[in-house]
Amino acid sequence: MKTKLSRRSALGKIAAGAASASVAAHLGEHMTAAESAGGGALKGRINHSVCKWCYPKVELKDLCVAGKTMGLQSIELLEPKDWPTLLEHGLTCAMASGVDGITYGFNRLDHHDDLIKKFEVNLPKAVNAGLKNYICFSGNRGDISDEQGLDNCVVGLKRLMPLAERHKITICMELLNSKVDHKDYMCDHTKWGVELVKRVGSEYFKLLYDIYHMQIMEGDVVRTIRENHQYIAHYHTGGVPGRHEIDDTQELNYATVMKAIVEVGFKGHVAQEFIPARPDVLASLKQGVQICDV
Repeated sequence: MKTKLSRRSALGKIAAGAASASVAAHLGEHMTAAESAGGGALKGRINHSVCKWCYPKVELKDLCVAGKTMGLQSIELLEPKDWPTLLEHGLTCAMASGVDGITYGFNRLDHHDDLIKKFEVNLPKAVNAGLKNYICFSGNRGDISDEQGLDNCVVGLKRLMPLAERHKITICMELLNSKVDHKDYMCDHTKWGVELVKRVGSEYFKLLYDIYHMQIMEGDVVRTIRENHQYIAHYHTGGVPGRHEIDDTQELNYATVMKAIVEVGFKGHVAQEFIPARPDVLASLKQGVQICDV
């Protein structure tokens, strides 16, 4: 399966046939299996989440029920209209969906007024729903150099920080690969992202370190986490190559990566953000949670 998918377009493009039939047939079965295993059996050193966009054929309420039995604490990258459903099921949204798209970010000065107005509307809603993290993006390079883009992001994010600090909610810029999935995206290396966090200089601005994306761009994941964990507020998973299951069908050893995350004292959430390649998508999700539960 090609991985050049945006979160917004994925709903209409992923696993159109097999996944839909499988979910309908096996939802109850896997809820029962997960209940037998018991969410309480997890070790409790990783706070587990999942990105809803990877499961377009599973209704949110069904994912809430099945996810809780697997030990999930969160379903994320959701908009304000979805947060009440999570609360009804005793879950949180560990990372709110962005106020705009991935290509429309803080690296252009003429975006700042619009983005900040949108955050002014949405951050109070997030606080009222008990959320702690809100995603943001650098935007694409276009004709802007990385240094100019860094300067521009600092200007815009420093304008946003008083609002984030007042509401005690962390704005997280996501590190994405510009090689496979998000051509021309600017915040595509940890070094650039860390420098941005340092220049913004607020405890309420950090990085969303996507393990899948950074394995593609730079590798050396465990060392990077150990050296830069203080700048990271959230993690995403995904198998490399292909962004599918995080088991032995791909190159990363996720158990080792998770141990490194635990060892640096991380207390935030790790979200599964792989696109299941197998028909039984809930079984793949449960497997991912178990692999990461070190």
